[in-house]
Amino acid sequence: MEHAQLTEARPYHHGDLRRALVEAGRRLLEVEGGAGISLRAVAREAGVSPAAPYHHFRDKSELLDALAIEGWDQLAEQMRAALSKAEPGRDRLVTLGVAYVQFSKKNPAIYRVMFDCSQNHETMPEKLRDEGAYRLVCDTLVESGIDPRDEIGLELAAVAVWCAAHGVAEMVGFKEFEPLQAHLGGEEAFLRAIFSQLDLFRPRSAVVVG
Repeated sequence: MEHAQLTEARPYHHGDLRRALVEAGRRLLEVEGGAGISLRAVAREAGVSPAAPYHHFRDKSELLDALAIEGWDQLAEQMRAALSKAEPGRDRLVTLGVAYVQFSKKNPAIYRVMFDCSQNHETMPEKLRDEGAYRLVCDTLVESGIDPRDEIGLELAAVAVWCAAHGVAEMVGFKEFEPLQAHLGGEEAFLRAIFSQLDLFRPRSAVVVG
């Protein structure tokens, strides 16, 4: 019944099959989690034949990769939107950390797929490295004072920021933190206070490149 109701609400439009399959996969992911995803289930949700998904995805892992990239794109959009409201040169890394954790809380199913898929690849897709959330972190680190000529140092700093944000995302929902969160004035204030305590999120002296 659940699948039928979802499909009827969003009929498939011929000519955009891949998009329809990804959207169907996202809906199933939100309702049932990764365990409920299969090419057959996605075909049923999209209102197409069981064979149709195989025109675009060899197997379930390729569909999950497509869903993961969708999630990374949405994370980058949310991070850009947060940066657009942040003051230049002030707490911008903290702003990225907050946006990251808020995305993880609002989109837990796709967030889990994003990281499960990342573990199975030797490198991230070029699009994510060059244009996505990872690039935003690197660019903001350079703004904060990291020397862009030190490629290894910049990459290590980006990994450190990413690991810190991921750790906060995993733990921020612990009930033992609720009194502290209330004392600080809510979730965002709590997150900003956490990231502000981490030295790697603090601006450094600007590096002049020339």
